[in-house]
Amino acid sequence: MSSRINAGTFSLGDRVVNRMGYGAMQLAGPGVFGPPRDHDAAVAVLRAAIEAGVNHIDTSDFYGPHVTNQIIREALHPYDDDLVIVTKVGAVRGEDASWLPAQSREDLTRTVHDNLRNLGLERLDVVNLRLMGDVLAPKEGSLAEPFSALAALREQGLIRHLGLSNATATQVAEAQAIAPVVCVQNHYNLVHGKDDALIDALAAQGIAYVPFFPLGGFSPIQSNVLSEIAADIGKSPLQVALAWLLARSPNLLLIPGTSNPLHLSENLAAATLELSVDVRARLDTIALS
Repeated sequence: MSSRINAGTFSLGDRVVNRMGYGAMQLAGPGVFGPPRDHDAAVAVLRAAIEAGVNHIDTSDFYGPHVTNQIIREALHPYDDDLVIVTKVGAVRGEDASWLPAQSREDLTRTVHDNLRNLGLERLDVVNLRLMGDVLAPKEGSLAEPFSALAALREQGLIRHLGLSNATATQVAEAQAIAPVVCVQNHYNLVHGKDDALIDALAAQGIAYVPFFPLGGFSPIQSNVLSEIAADIGKSPLQVALAWLLARSPNLLLIPGTSNPLHLSENLAAATLELSVDVRARLDTIALS
């Protein structure tokens, strides 16, 4: 497949993916719960992403729950050989749309099988253990028991690679003593840069870092400096924010999500935006403020 994305590539385990990927969370209904408002549009935006060259999709069976994985299967199965689907386990949804921990061996085994069934796969490409902590920040604590459970499922052939989400550097090291870690997915963007040291450490090991909420999440990034720079170069603030992430380190894999085909095109176009040294320096002041 030819790609219209010009963001470079990076290794995700033994696979190579375009650095500009797609996050499927917004395909579910409001609050990441229930079906989408427009099912056909959700299918269309997934197909448009693949047509544009996206070959890294981030999802989870607790989005919906089950909704995004089922839409991915409907839209894209049978999958292209180069497509890497990364999912997360470690939580379930309550009937009131709450997010509940699910990290026992039994919970993890069940949710891995849920992902396999709803995605229509015999083996999952990458499974991230989502550590609960706070919503937007990790919390120290041993992950040995749940990560060992996933490592056992990997040994059974149900999982190809393992990763972590919402993890500290200490937890990454603990996980690596149990099984290889191919990616870490944490909260990071232009205004939330607490993981700088971890990003650099992972880059030195050839491990991918996947920032979630790259555009600020449920509260989009707001910055006068960002808006001024975007106006100066004729791009949207969100495109500039994505371009800054791509320039931050070659091991960053981006997964901006949207259910809108126009927004998808705008996000992917950020891969063609090269920021000057001066612009990057001005943007760096936002991250440091």
